[in-house]
Amino acid sequence: MFCDSHAHLTSPEVLPHLAEILERSQKAKVDRIVNICTDRITLEEGLKLAKKHPWIVNAGATTPHDVDRDGEQDFPIFEAAVPHLVAIGETGLDYHYQHSDRATQRQFLIRYLHLAAKWKRPVIFHCREAFADLFAIADAEYPKRAPAILHCFTGTLEEAEEVWKRGWHLSLSGIVTFKKSETLRLVAKEAPLDQLLIETDTPYLAPQSKRGKPNEPSYLVETAACIAAVRNIPLAELATATRDNAIRLFQLSN
Repeated sequence: MFCDSHAHLTSPEVLPHLAEILERSQKAKVDRIVNICTDRITLEEGLKLAKKHPWIVNAGATTPHDVDRDGEQDFPIFEAAVPHLVAIGETGLDYHYQHSDRATQRQFLIRYLHLAAKWKRPVIFHCREAFADLFAIADAEYPKRAPAILHCFTGTLEEAEEVWKRGWHLSLSGIVTFKKSETLRLVAKEAPLDQLLIETDTPYLAPQSKRGKPNEPSYLVETAACIAAVRNIPLAELATATRDNAIRLFQLSN
């Protein structure tokens, strides 16, 4: 059985097709999904979804892309919802697209780090071309060894080692299956198995054989198979380890 540690099930692109997507997920033995809510609407839909399907849980925060526009109005919404969330995020820094001002991104990262620490929830990081600032801010504003996940990791092995030495988890997506992702497959090979998660980031980043299609949790198996092959371990071992990591990290019932 597999856990998809990061999927946007209640995004507008996915929601109209959700019933058949969840059916395919269960057929593929993906029996745990962490749904990522990024605004008021996706949060409201996520909370309804979790009531209907207890095997789906929610995390939430305004993404670094959207904090300029939505940060102030949505922060209190996510703050009020924390008792119903298993994690805070995705939050972080994105210096590649810079849809939001860098200073504003850093401000909201700190606010969400404090919220996660207050409620003892793991924090889910989005980070692109901003690892030095992310590590510096987290070291200053987040308790040492408090739980965190670098979602959809695409950095170098050296950056991955900075994640692991802080006791954080690293999550790999379908990008690891892409033909040119040799560096990421090296990260997959070297990752401590007890600090590794897998995800789809549905509806984005479908694995190699599905590239160009909307991603979905059933495609997680291809990503898992790629990582298992790189590590030279059975797929079942990789599935069990990453699912157990997610259950422990997000404090889920088995």
